[in-house]
Amino acid sequence: MPEAPEWAPVPDDLGRLAEAYGVATEYWDQAGALVQVGRSTVEAVLTALGLDVRSPEGIAAALEEKRLRDWRRMLPPVFVTRQGADRRMWLHVVDGRPARSWIVTEDGARVDLEQMDHWVEPVDVDGVRMGEASFRVPGDLPLGWHTVHAESDGREATSPLVVAPQRLDPDAIAGDRQWGFMTQVYAMRSRQSWGLGDLRDLADLAAWSGRELGAGFVLINPLHAASPVAPMSPSPYLPVTRRFANPMYLRIEDIPEFERLSPAVAGRVEELATQLRRLDVTTDLLDRDAVWAAKRTALEAIHRAGQEPDRAAQYRAFCEAQGQGLVDFATWCAISDIQGGPDGWPAGLAHPRSPGVDEFREKHAGLVDFHMWMQWLIDEQLASTQAAAMRAGMAIGVMHDLAVGVHPEGSDAWALQDVLARGVSVGAPPDMYNQMGQDWSQPPWRPDALAEAAFVPFRDMLRTVLGHAGGLRIDHVLGLFRLWWVPQGFPAYAGTFVRFDFDAMLSVLMLEAHRAGALVVGEDLGTVEPWVQEALAERGILGTSILWFEAEAGAIKQPSAWRRDVLASVTVHDLPPTAGYLRDEHVRIRADLGLLTTPEEVEREHAASERAAWADVLRQNGWLAWDLDLSTDEGLEEFTVALHRAVAASPARLIGIGLPDAVGDRRAQNQPGTDQEYPNWRVPLSDGAGRAVLLDDLTDAGVAAGAAGAGDSLLTRIVATLH
Repeated sequence: MPEAPEWAPVPDDLGRLAEAYGVATEYWDQAGALVQVGRSTVEAVLTALGLDVRSPEGIAAALEEKRLRDWRRMLPPVFVTRQGADRRMWLHVVDGRPARSWIVTEDGARVDLEQMDHWVEPVDVDGVRMGEASFRVPGDLPLGWHTVHAESDGREATSPLVVAPQRLDPDAIAGDRQWGFMTQVYAMRSRQSWGLGDLRDLADLAAWSGRELGAGFVLINPLHAASPVAPMSPSPYLPVTRRFANPMYLRIEDIPEFERLSPAVAGRVEELATQLRRLDVTTDLLDRDAVWAAKRTALEAIHRAGQEPDRAAQYRAFCEAQGQGLVDFATWCAISDIQGGPDGWPAGLAHPRSPGVDEFREKHAGLVDFHMWMQWLIDEQLASTQAAAMRAGMAIGVMHDLAVGVHPEGSDAWALQDVLARGVSVGAPPDMYNQMGQDWSQPPWRPDALAEAAFVPFRDMLRTVLGHAGGLRIDHVLGLFRLWWVPQGFPAYAGTFVRFDFDAMLSVLMLEAHRAGALVVGEDLGTVEPWVQEALAERGILGTSILWFEAEAGAIKQPSAWRRDVLASVTVHDLPPTAGYLRDEHVRIRADLGLLTTPEEVEREHAASERAAWADVLRQNGWLAWDLDLSTDEGLEEFTVALHRAVAASPARLIGIGLPDAVGDRRAQNQPGTDQEYPNWRVPLSDGAGRAVLLDDLTDAGVAAGAAGAGDSLLTRIVATLH
């Protein structure tokens, strides 16, 4: 554990600079106490923003530069607005000189802007007195990414203009209510899987649950890409990029070019598949490295087999649409293949725009192409998966998940280094669950640099993730408002919050979601101020409700009092499945790993009280029998079903059912606050008896219909709570 920096109060000048850049010098903690941030933390965070704060003179110069930054340019770096209301836009010109401005929309139409009567005191800038002209941006502009033009005295400037919808319309997509399974794709295997669940498995789950059970969506873990070099990180929430997907999820046999393999090569590929399929029927921990090694061997063979002309044309069109971002990602993967981790890279490869990178890309063009080609394949299979879901009658289809950030040595950290902050990482302040705070090791967006880049990196990431999605869950949606920054070498509790332009971030998100026809859910659990939830709701972005967290003043909140515009569920991937939670798995794991801050018996007493309180609520509402012995296996199943009845009785627009809950699984998928101590993200789907559950078991006559005449299965009983 790093030592805490020596605490000292923040001087006034440093405080003014921090305020100008959205860096908090104080904040309210979860207990409601006002915490003063130390000077060392504020200095380190401002340094990560590229500022020189080593002396009063440096601070004064930084304040002056910030004051004059916008006055030195004719137009803002980007202007973001929403339909429905006129907005004022500034334009800086030599004081007293005439100016004009107009917009060219995406489709090429010109809209002349009307100048407004709005007085702003002129400012002396580098020896020139500058004035501010104001122009009215009309509220009836079409949605899209347009271009603002300005002209004065022969000087011209342009800037992007983003017009977002006033509000997303979840009614139009989800109607009154939709439900769906929540699953980790890799953990949900079938008899045709190569040791891990893949996109064909996901398509089959979506099609079956939509067609046979009336599900409206399936919510999955992030599919973001991991490093192509072993060991592959198991966490879907610590990817190397959030824009591109992990080719590990490809179903090899569904690639059209698979048919071009020679019999000998196809036979070798089948041998690889057969070896991995033996793992599907075990509950052994998932082995991503073995799966990826086999799939990569197969993919390299398919890549060498070539393409038909029409397929080659489709591939070229995909590459052109994805642009430089795809080239950069594929280049990073190729460099990683040859050089290993970034610590071993030559200095000439440190920046994506360097001549050394250009030379590498030319020298290893075939390897770069291989990584680009795999992204095309996974894009095709993602499209097929969403199409299968919609054909089965789903209203939403596949709901993807967007992680908070990326690996500090990953593709995005390299390709987007000019808009990511260095020397700090994202985390969370101390709370009742993590009294020392959390450091997630992920580099955050730099709010200033992201705005200077017109939010294009954020937009491009959203466009790819939303490309074949019916919905998008955003993990830790508070990160669009503010993030906890931990300076390198500081303990996690010695960080501070940094504000983002949430209105601009949400507007870009809304525009891209609207264009994709996708619903958006924000994970707004934890310490989230009411105004944040109100801002999300006002924009048509749904929140999140987890049964175990629905409390008010220490008492359980009746399901009828939960919010309407949320995705509600009994549990979430950071908790054990319901059967495990009801048997104190969340206590046992933390006790075994030494993560408890109170005695184990106290935690077990608290868990027992929580169960008893919920049992009372369930019984009072007629969802659970009064005379049932909850310590038995029968009682456990009845309790699980009753908790799902409670969620179904809420007004929530979306209801999520954890697939592990539906088969009685007890093993936790993830234990927050651990890395190697617990096998996070490596646990396959299994039933209450510890037997592997395959997708075939659900879709065949087994679990779904009730095995051997044993009556309705747990899955069908839970689904029945929704009808």
